[in-house]
Amino acid sequence: MNAARAARNLEHSMTTPISLQTMDGNTAVTWIAYRVNEVCAIYPITPSSVMAELADTWSAQGLRNLWGQVPVVQEMQAEGGAAGCVHGALQSGALTTTFTASQGLMLMLPNMYKIAGELTSTVFHVAARALASAASSIFGDHQDIMAARGTGFAILGASSVQEGHDLALIAQAATLAGRVPIIHYTDGFRTSHEYNGVALVPDEQIRAMIDEGLVHEHRLRALSPEHPVIRGTWQNPDTYFQAREAGNPFYARMPGVVQQAMERFAELTGRRYSVVRYDGPLDAERVVVAMGSGAEVVRETAAWLNAQDPKQKVGALQILLYRPFPVDAFLAALPASVRAVAVLDRTKEPGAPMEPLHADVVGVLAQAVASGRRAIMPRVIGGRYGLSSKDFHPGMAKAVFDETARDAPREGFTVGIVDDVGHTSLDYDAALDIEPASTVRCLFYGLGADGTVGANKNSVKILSDIPGRYAQAYFDYDSHKSGAETTSHLRFGDRPIAAPYLIRDAHFVACHKFDFLRRLDVLGKARQGGTFLLNSPYGADEVWDHLPREVQQTLIERKLKFWVIDASDVAMRAGLGMRTNTILQTCFFHLAQVLPPDEAIAQIKHAIEKTYGGKGRSLVQLNFAAVDAALAGLHEVRVPDRVSARNPIPPIVPADAPLFVRRITGEIMAGRGNAIPVSHMPVDGTFLAGTTRYEKRNIAVEVPIWDAELCFQCGQCSIVCPHAVIRSASYDAKALEGAPSTFPSAPANARGYPDARFTLQFYVEDCTGCGVCVEACPAISPTDPKHRAINMGEKLPILERERAHLAFFETLPKVERAHVNMANVRGVQFLEPLFEFSGACAGCGETPYLKLISQLFGDHMQVANATGCSAIYAANTPAHAWRANADGRGVAWANSLFEDNAEFGLGYRLAIDQQSALARSLLAPLADAIGTDLVDALLGGAQQQGEAALAAQRGRVALLRQRLAGIERPEARSLEAVADFLVRRSVWIIGGDGWAYDIGYGGLDHVLAQGRDVNVLVLDTEVYSNTGGQSSKATPLGASAKFAAAGKRVPRKDFAMQAITYGNVYVAQISMGANAEQALIALREAESYPGPSLILAYSQCIAHGIDMRTGMKQGARAVASGYWPLFRFDPRMRKAGLNPFRLDSTRPRITLKEYAYRELRYSSLQRTNPESAAEMLAQAQASVDERYRMYEDFAARDGTRFLPHWEDAKS
Repeated sequence: MNAARAARNLEHSMTTPISLQTMDGNTAVTWIAYRVNEVCAIYPITPSSVMAELADTWSAQGLRNLWGQVPVVQEMQAEGGAAGCVHGALQSGALTTTFTASQGLMLMLPNMYKIAGELTSTVFHVAARALASAASSIFGDHQDIMAARGTGFAILGASSVQEGHDLALIAQAATLAGRVPIIHYTDGFRTSHEYNGVALVPDEQIRAMIDEGLVHEHRLRALSPEHPVIRGTWQNPDTYFQAREAGNPFYARMPGVVQQAMERFAELTGRRYSVVRYDGPLDAERVVVAMGSGAEVVRETAAWLNAQDPKQKVGALQILLYRPFPVDAFLAALPASVRAVAVLDRTKEPGAPMEPLHADVVGVLAQAVASGRRAIMPRVIGGRYGLSSKDFHPGMAKAVFDETARDAPREGFTVGIVDDVGHTSLDYDAALDIEPASTVRCLFYGLGADGTVGANKNSVKILSDIPGRYAQAYFDYDSHKSGAETTSHLRFGDRPIAAPYLIRDAHFVACHKFDFLRRLDVLGKARQGGTFLLNSPYGADEVWDHLPREVQQTLIERKLKFWVIDASDVAMRAGLGMRTNTILQTCFFHLAQVLPPDEAIAQIKHAIEKTYGGKGRSLVQLNFAAVDAALAGLHEVRVPDRVSARNPIPPIVPADAPLFVRRITGEIMAGRGNAIPVSHMPVDGTFLAGTTRYEKRNIAVEVPIWDAELCFQCGQCSIVCPHAVIRSASYDAKALEGAPSTFPSAPANARGYPDARFTLQFYVEDCTGCGVCVEACPAISPTDPKHRAINMGEKLPILERERAHLAFFETLPKVERAHVNMANVRGVQFLEPLFEFSGACAGCGETPYLKLISQLFGDHMQVANATGCSAIYAANTPAHAWRANADGRGVAWANSLFEDNAEFGLGYRLAIDQQSALARSLLAPLADAIGTDLVDALLGGAQQQGEAALAAQRGRVALLRQRLAGIERPEARSLEAVADFLVRRSVWIIGGDGWAYDIGYGGLDHVLAQGRDVNVLVLDTEVYSNTGGQSSKATPLGASAKFAAAGKRVPRKDFAMQAITYGNVYVAQISMGANAEQALIALREAESYPGPSLILAYSQCIAHGIDMRTGMKQGARAVASGYWPLFRFDPRMRKAGLNPFRLDSTRPRITLKEYAYRELRYSSLQRTNPESAAEMLAQAQASVDERYRMYEDFAARDGTRFLPHWEDAKS
């Protein structure tokens, strides 16, 4: 849920009790956490960020907590900083919380030990998520909370959205009563992002739960000069052990304290909880134990099994309080009749004899039997499930129950995967359906950022508002940026919905992108007699002939009702561009008939008002018009009784693709990743590069079309293309032999080459249709100012032609790199990009820089990439954008973490330098066998600046390997192992401003100070783009952002000037949209500089609230206003007695307002708080003026003022 919208929806709720409201798990938790705390220290991390955003939004709106205060919501530079801030606030007596997940929780661990050791009352709200290991994942499991189980925090977990809401309050009451801090978790995404009905706890009941006497005691324990004490002492062996044991009574009491809070909650609300929940017959013989959302699946499955056959006698046991483990409650809840127990862990601990919950259950039962508290030791088996939000459905739960009935059940089993290596996996019934017949299930296949998800969130709220009706929504998507495939799972019925798993048998299926039919099994989950709605460019009378055979077959066999609409055409006619969401939502309500037609239209329009009202009345009216036009374009298709299509669904990847691509990449792209067996997966996380070429997402409706007659071949379109879909070729006319008759070609615009031809080719199936190239094209028709050398046109009519053109284009000879002028944009267009077709948003401002450095340095480049957008869109399996060239050389890329990227990259450099030195040292002892001439040449080619020098050194290394192969000496084998290090490597450390300015700043500053040859590229979007646009220290004064809802109150950090103060760091500030030539020069200078370099690259972002098509122009305005001056600081200039600082942009030509108020992040604040906006704009303009004067003064200095440089000073 958008935080601002959630705030508006709940503003009334904050003062008036609401019996039931549909919301996601994050909102349900924050509704409590905000009201019972005074300080929230925050930092963004998926999937918990929404909780912090809501708290910040409500604080900006002045909403008050239980004590009549507006909580302070403080963003920190990292999760470790947030935990430190929490610790300090707690020690000063404030009720304080934070929200986090995964690696964020890991960074908080040191402080958590301190907080727990000091018996300090607090609740950390966690959206439990996978941890980074061989791969990273933003999705949910229990690895993070299990890693925190030794901190001393209690751990209390919810299985549903309602439980998340209720347990947030129970946790707050219990931590105050027991003094043990608590992690309160919901399962990341599965619960945190599920929409369901929630009975909100009213104000008076919250007040009744929070004991004011305990709050006063908490405050009185605070540090104060009025009664000074010392905390955080350092102890020696004589006392430390005893000090650790002193808190034991508090932990012994804590299960009882939590249970008392639950009982008090039941008195107030009628909703009963216990630290251990058992459901099933009292004489059960087989029980499955679980935590989190998986427990709800187990519970529902057990109930179904018992209903089918009461003799089964199976039960489900949910652990709500995991730490301190509630031994007494567990033994009391587990029936004495139980003979077999299966324990499910949603985590992985390599090398452990069993997973944590399994070990705890075995230990508790063994002790109970040994002490006589239990007569019989049941057989206890354990297994893993659901890592990284892997779906866990009743078929899998039944398989676990079945396993407990076997004479020799498997130990350490897995469920939900095919483990053909360890043979741990259980077989399960994927078709098992235990849902009530009255529950209507709907699936919607859409594209990320096309509005499908937003429309379905509105739909579920509309449906749940019907008296006596319930609704649930969950959105299944990968971590691509916009343009990814999304699947919306929507349920509604006449009873509460407890189904935290994906829909596998849908009454209604909608496909919002026709091309999905050629890649995904869209109808695989459609039930017999269901309804299929297709957004199709083909009308009802012709669509059948364009369907693949498999789709026709399914429509016939399952007797599906088939409807089509060209929603894209309706949207274009209504002025909405490609936003088809409200049109298709209208069709859904019409076909599903869940509301009377007039009421449905009224509800949809009401949702449009709430969603788009803040963006202007015109947008609301456009959506209204689209709704009114939708049904006129909806048509039913008569399904024939036989298949007529000749063409099956084409293979995702070609038959000649590498085995890895066929077995893994292609299967994931086809939506069959869940079925990939363990044996096919890399054991150490090493994946094939350059797999985006196989994806062919076909997400653009319109693509660029080249007018060869107008084009003067400047390369401006190519350099700004965010997805590297524009390629240039210059070749001899003879190469056109065999070309398709329609293949476009023009005389090369170069003197002295009369037979040279030029072609501009578009990879239309990889294009996102952003239109940035059109806006950048300077070749405008003299007769039609709207017509340029590149123009957007409909893709479908030209698709087959362009496929043929592309196939021929790729046979054309490549321009040799040594013959390309890399000093200008015109020349660079002929360099092959080794970063292509990424999953970035359409119009992304970051990716052109990555593509450019891959063209310039890609064949000898090693990249350390911080977690963030640039890591996700570049290496989100299966689509990996960095690639190798035809010679097999390319970009070696890796990601460590978010916070340590600079240090990670420095590690590259240290190892490269060390192994390069080793290789050089091994040459001399082998000179007699290798040849002194070759040794001298290898040692003399160490600098390798320029293409010719690199090629020559590679040739020498190849010759060296040939000679080493015939030498039978240990030194020869050692040299073979490091010979590649004789070729110069270009080390790049890449990340966004959230990394460089905030969480990774300390490490980055340290790396720059070491003087090593590393190149740092900061893709500066001025927000945390990857987590949704939260404020960073790069966010400008006056801009609103998540975590800065009321506008940023201080100017952005001048990181460039801070780096310049070292004196030996090359520093540049660039903007592709303002001056691509200057950006190119700066990148080449930085790479050639034999020391640390820092390049800050202005990167427009969808989070700025702009039309991304004109994003490059917005970058130019940033420079023209003086806000983003272009400059270069090159320490080498000192050697010539020159000023090393060059200001490359002119004095401001427009005001900051003329730049800023074209962006929603500035203008939205003007609407909501005009006085504050005006004040901050004036302050921001003053800051810009002051900084520009400083840069101008710096640039005007005489070169002698920079001498002598400290590196050159002599004693």
